[in-house]
Amino acid sequence: MRILIPMMLLAATPAGAQVTKSPLDAPYAGMGTYSLHFTDPFSGSVNEASLARADIPAAAVYAERRFLLKALSGYKAVMAIPAKVGGFGFSLDYFGSALFSVSQVGMGYGKKLNDALDIGIQINYNNMQLLGYGSAGTITASAGAIWHITPALQTGIHIYNPVGGKIGNEKLASVYTWGIGYETSDKFFIAGSITKEEDQPVNVNIGIQYLYARHFFAGAGISSANNGYFAGLGIGWKTYRLDMVTNYHLQLGFTPALMIEFDFKEKTKKEEE
Repeated sequence: MRILIPMMLLAATPAGAQVTKSPLDAPYAGMGTYSLHFTDPFSGSVNEASLARADIPAAAVYAERRFLLKALSGYKAVMAIPAKVGGFGFSLDYFGSALFSVSQVGMGYGKKLNDALDIGIQINYNNMQLLGYGSAGTITASAGAIWHITPALQTGIHIYNPVGGKIGNEKLASVYTWGIGYETSDKFFIAGSITKEEDQPVNVNIGIQYLYARHFFAGAGISSANNGYFAGLGIGWKTYRLDMVTNYHLQLGFTPALMIEFDFKEKTKKEEE
């Protein structure tokens, strides 16, 4: 019964076998992927093409407790590293507990083809573990592209695990996403995405982000797949940023989350622009 409860709750959420790719507050972390001024280290795990324009080395961690249940805790760590040949990204996802867990380790690369188009790819190792039954793992891949239509308007596509596959007896779903973002100014950003996961309803995310005086952040939005609302407040100082995030599900309640970002050097005004 202790194992069945978290697995039943997982089935009640839209993430399915891709739970490590879809934390409930995921629309907040990485919401600025389709922008030039609102990106963060999580953007590379939303669409690897955003790594192409990483300007400074940065890392971030994210933790959530889904519906306030310890057995449904999720963690994510990411790093983005710019290079002359493009940008590299590393990610680590973990969801669950000692009873049942799924995890993913990934390495991505983004390349700027020209002023208007960036592309990216990522290779992942996925693992699933169930107490008393051992563990199983497999390799998956993802790819994405971002079009910079104007300095204010960006759009892109992302494909996760297009060839399918299984972990043990569990099928891994393919996921297709189209995203768009518009910066009304250097302080306000509107984002949206449409995601179709295999055997799941279409998920629509809509969110906004606001930056005040370069050090205060706020964001909010809605996700149709889990009938949830998300919101977060953040503060930045020097090379650090701390955000408190929450998601509210109409039937299952609150999911609190914490996001911490660290830049390996302080951004100059030119880099921010």
